[in-house]
Order: sequence, then structure tokens, then C-alpha cells
Amino acid sequence: MVEKMYDYLIVGAGLYGSVFAHEAKKRGKSCLVIDKRPHIGGNCYTERIEDIEIHVYGAHIFHTSDKDIWDYVNQFARFNRFINSPIAKYHDRIFNLPLNMNTFNELWGTVTPEQAKQKIKEQTEKYKDIKPTNLEEQVLYLVGEDIYEVLIKSYTEKQWGRKCYELPPFIIQRLPIRFTYNNNYYDDSYQGIPINGYTDMIKNILVGIEVRLNTNFFEEYKNFRKYANKLVWTGMIDEYYSYKFGRLQYRSLRFQTEKLNIDNFQGNAVVNYTDSYTPFTRIIEHKHFNFVEQETTVITREYPLEWNYGEEPYYPINDEKNNLIYNEIEKQAKKDTDVIFGGRLGNYKYYDMDKVIRKSLDDAKKELGK
Repeated sequence: MVEKMYDYLIVGAGLYGSVFAHEAKKRGKSCLVIDKRPHIGGNCYTERIEDIEIHVYGAHIFHTSDKDIWDYVNQFARFNRFINSPIAKYHDRIFNLPLNMNTFNELWGTVTPEQAKQKIKEQTEKYKDIKPTNLEEQVLYLVGEDIYEVLIKSYTEKQWGRKCYELPPFIIQRLPIRFTYNNNYYDDSYQGIPINGYTDMIKNILVGIEVRLNTNFFEEYKNFRKYANKLVWTGMIDEYYSYKFGRLQYRSLRFQTEKLNIDNFQGNAVVNYTDSYTPFTRIIEHKHFNFVEQETTVITREYPLEWNYGEEPYYPINDEKNNLIYNEIEKQAKKDTDVIFGGRLGNYKYYDMDKVIRKSLDDAKKELGK
């Protein structure tokens, strides 16, 4: 079988690749999208169990203050009005997140903003003259010991697999603190979740575009110039270059999903476990994302892992060592003008969903024109 030539071979059917393909098609370009997974959607992929949309790779709440991006995604999906209000469970105590007056009341019994500010001032007094050199010092400098011990220390160490004093301070440059009784995690103007799931949204983005799943680039399309004029790469950028500049580090996740014959397990979509003895970081109860009412529920426990080759990479570890490696890779990537790198793995950067879409649209505009 002789392959036809495409304008773009796009590796990865997640948000970045799908949006780029959509924009290229609008401009009359031919695209082939491939993905090694058996589904489209990347880490946004959702599937339906018991009439509940399951966030297979962890909670994805769309939020943005960019009206153009909000209008863009609303072409492809109808969004509900879900507001992300996670809670933290520390032993038998429940705290609201992000840090707000409800959190401070539960922690210290403070009632007014002035009382809460005074308490934080007392907590940080002995750290006011330090210049933080690690994450532990950064948090103590910002909010003091109580919040650090109850809400941040163990959760962060589970998430990153390292002690807080081994982590760079920039991971928590600042902690959002609200002196109001407002539990909305995000300050963005627009927020919600696609009513029919992210998979359906991305399927709509990819309408009319050829997609091949269960397809490994390195096994079938590594010599992409035989099949396409240009490559759009959303996988691990160090893998694309066969690790010749070094291996970048990532954090991975393991998900344990369970159907329960009860109507409500935890009363909230996301509960973080901030103690040290619970091995997972959070439990997601999926029905609360879409306000489903029925007699069963589905939950997912999320276990952070050190990433090893062959596992799914989720979070880039943007410390000094890895950023130096990435900087060398990026120099080469800028010279390879027939390849466009994008997405979390292609840019080795933690992106929220709206920022991924914005970057894809900007790259498409730069590449293809208006």
C-alpha cells in the first residue's frame, strides 16, 4: 500500500494536536493524526460508566479568563457550570481549598480577616528574614508551620516523591490566600466541564480529519518525510531526539478506579489526602463533575509514581538539572524547521488546558497564517 502525502503528520490526538489539525484543515491543509493509545483525547480522555463521564487520567476542569479560548471550545461542546471546590482531608479534619477564611476558621478558629492575617503574621514571624532556598523554607516564609504541616508537607512529598527540603522553592512561588469565605479554586472568568465529556469534544474538533490509533510513530512513521511535508510532535521531546541530549525526568501516576453500589461516597468531586500515611494523594468521585443522580458511583484513587520508561509521563520536573537538558534540546528543535513541538511533553512545560489550546492556535497562526 502506497501512502499518500500529507501536509502535516501530527503525533498525538490530545488537545494540542487536535486543535492544530482542526486549524490546518480549515486552511485547506491535509493532516494525518496518529496516537499510540487506543483512543483520542490524550490525558483529557473520558469514557462513560453507568452514565457517568469518567476522567480516566485524573480530574480535568476547564477554566480560563481568555474569552477567545472559551468561545473556541464552546464551538465543540456544551459546558456545565461546575465550580472546582476541592477539600483537603487531614486525619479526621476537613479543610477547604484554596486557603481561605473557611480554612483558617477550621485550622485556628479565626472568624474575621484581621484575625486570620494576625495569625499568619505570628506563624511567619521567625522566618521573615530568611531567603528561601527550598520549598519547605518557601512555605514557612509565606504561611508558617501550621498550614505547612497540615496541608502542604506530606501531600507535596507524595506528589513529587521527594522531601520538601529537597525541592526547589519555585514550585510554590506564592500560595493563593483569600481572606474571604470563597471556596472556588480558580479566579478565572469561565469554568466548567463538557456535558458529554472531553472525548466527545475532541471528536468534534477532529471531524473530517484522518486519525489512526494504536499507531507507534517510531515503528511506522519515523521517516515522516516519506509521508508528510511537516511533523507536529506532542510526545516527549527528549525521546524524539533519542535522548542524545540526556533524559528528562517526569512524574507519573497510577489510577485505581472502582464502582461502588452507593449513591454518594465523599460528597465532593475532589478530596485531597494531606497526611503522610495515606498512600494516594486524592480521590475523585466522577459523578459530581456532571451532577449525576443515581444509586451507584465511581471513584478513582490517584497514586503518584516516579516515572520509568514505558509508563505514561504526566508532569515535567522543571528543576535546574532538567531545564538545562531541555535548553539544549530546544536549541536543536529551533534548527529543525520541519518539526513543530507542542503540548506538555513537546514543550516540557506544565500547561493548563486553555494554555495548551492558546499555544496550538498561536502556533497554527504562525505556521499557516490567518
